[in-house]
Amino acid sequence: MSSSCCKSFSVLIAENEKDLQQLLDIVKEESEKKGLELNRKKTEVMVVSRKQELPIINIYIKGTRLKQKDHFKYLGSLISSDGRNNSEVASRIAQAKTNFQKMKTVLTNKNISIRTRRRALECYIEPILMYGCEAWTISKQTQKKLEATEMWFLRRMLRISWTAKKTNDTVLEEAHTTRLLISKIRKRQATFFGHVMRREKLENLVTTGMLEGKRSRGKQREKLIEGLTDWLKAGKSLEAIEATKDRKKWRTMIANAVKQGT
Repeated sequence: MSSSCCKSFSVLIAENEKDLQQLLDIVKEESEKKGLELNRKKTEVMVVSRKQELPIINIYIKGTRLKQKDHFKYLGSLISSDGRNNSEVASRIAQAKTNFQKMKTVLTNKNISIRTRRRALECYIEPILMYGCEAWTISKQTQKKLEATEMWFLRRMLRISWTAKKTNDTVLEEAHTTRLLISKIRKRQATFFGHVMRREKLENLVTTGMLEGKRSRGKQREKLIEGLTDWLKAGKSLEAIEATKDRKKWRTMIANAVKQGT
């Protein structure tokens, strides 16, 4: 959406093609009343579906059919048509490694203490890796990738060759640290989850997955709350939701989980 003086970016969500077209038409009409115009070249559509072959939809602006994508970036995060965060996590890992290489002269400098270099890693590299992690659903495969990335950083900081037969435990000992990345991500998720649960709005229902509708066939996808409940050792999901209402209790649960590690 643009005019001669300003630009804005919006996302429209609908259950089907017809509703989306109607919603887009309304936005277009109301925008034109304010002197704004939808950019047909930059406006795209995406279908979120579990089907391997995505449905093709036809959405138009002034007779121009909008391009259909299977992913797009919104507020810095990669949104995929399959509804999973695998591509986003892979993108985050790649960006973090790229920025690590840019700071290589500092992060691998043995004249600087490993403690200081680890602190630099936490300040400049980990925020890139963990951006948007509050909404990630961490499967076992995703956790392995993140843990491998954590060790990738440490091995390069210690200048350990990939041919050197050193176990991860030995690397952690030399770096004077333990595995912390997953706990950091889970802590951020739990803090965010607590805020959302106390708001009692639409975000609450979306985050817990407690929306009306038919249950899909086959194995159900893991929910964010299920991973958090397991990490917090909170029993059942409903017990975790109830615990968020008491800020002090919720913070204590998070602190205890961090102490126990992943």
